[in-house]
Amino acid sequence: MVFDSAHFDLQPYAGFDMDAYVRRTHCSWEDAGWQSLLVQRFHHVPMVEDMELPAAADLHLVLPVGGRAEMETRAGGRWHRHVWAPGRLELGVPDRAALRRYRGDGPLRSVQVHIPRGTVERAAEQLGSRTVDYEAMAASVAAGDPLLVEAVRAVGSAEETGDLYAEASAAFLAVHLLTRHSRAPGRQVPAREDARVRAAITLMRDRLAEPLTLADIADEVHLSVFHFVRVFRRATGETPHRYLIHLRIEEAKRLLRDTDLTVARIAPLCGFADPSTFSTAFARHTGTRPSAYRNS
Repeated sequence: MVFDSAHFDLQPYAGFDMDAYVRRTHCSWEDAGWQSLLVQRFHHVPMVEDMELPAAADLHLVLPVGGRAEMETRAGGRWHRHVWAPGRLELGVPDRAALRRYRGDGPLRSVQVHIPRGTVERAAEQLGSRTVDYEAMAASVAAGDPLLVEAVRAVGSAEETGDLYAEASAAFLAVHLLTRHSRAPGRQVPAREDARVRAAITLMRDRLAEPLTLADIADEVHLSVFHFVRVFRRATGETPHRYLIHLRIEEAKRLLRDTDLTVARIAPLCGFADPSTFSTAFARHTGTRPSAYRNS
C-alpha cells in the first residue's frame, strides 16, 4: 500500500498487516501511473479469524471476482452475516472501522477501488447536495447495481496509463454513486425508519436462498408487518415481496451469466422451491426463460 498521496486517506492502513491476508497482483498507481483513482487486485487467504479493517475517509468499493465465503462483519454493533460471491459489490462506509472473519470454499479474488473523498464531495456540491449519507449509500449499493459492478470490473482490468483515464473514471463513479445511491433532499423517510429499511434489504440479500416471510423480516427490524410494509413502500416505491423477488431475479441473472451452474442448482440458491417455479418467475420478470437468457 502507498501512503504518500495527497488525494487519498491511506494513513490508517499504515499499521495494517496486509501480507497476512492478501497478495496484491495489481496496483494502478504502480502499474499504470494513476493518481486520481486507486485500483487494486488481490488474492485473499481462504480463512480469517479476526481482521481489523481501518477507518479511512475514502470510498472503498470491493468486488469479489473469484471464490465464495461466509463472511461475518462487526462495525460498531453486533455481528452481521453476509455472503462473499462474485458480482456482489460492497461499499465500505467511510470513517468506520470494522472487524471481519470468514471461511471460504477456496482461494478468493477481488477488485478493490478507492475513490478520494474529495472527488465525491465536489461532485455532490455540483449536484446541489452538500451532505452525503454514506451509510445509506452503502446499503443501496449492497442491494445491487449491475452497471456499477461492470464499471468496477472495467477499471479493474483497464490497461490505460497516465491519469486522464483514472480521473474520468473517478468522476463517473462518484456521480453514479450520488445519483443512483444517494436519496435526493426532501425525499427521506425518518432516519429511524430508513435504517430499518436498509437493514431489511441487507437481510433479504444475505438470505436470498431461504424461505423468508414478511413476518420474518418485520420481526428482524422490530416492526409490525403492517408498519413494515408501509415504511418499506414509502422508502423504496415497492412492496417488500416485490423487492425480494427483484433481488432474487437479479442474483439468478448473475449466476446464469457468470457461472456454469445448472438451472436446477440456481433455483434453490435464489430462493425458488423448484426449477419450474424459478423458470416461471424469471420469464414473468424478464420476458425470457432462464436457458434463453443464458444463451443470449
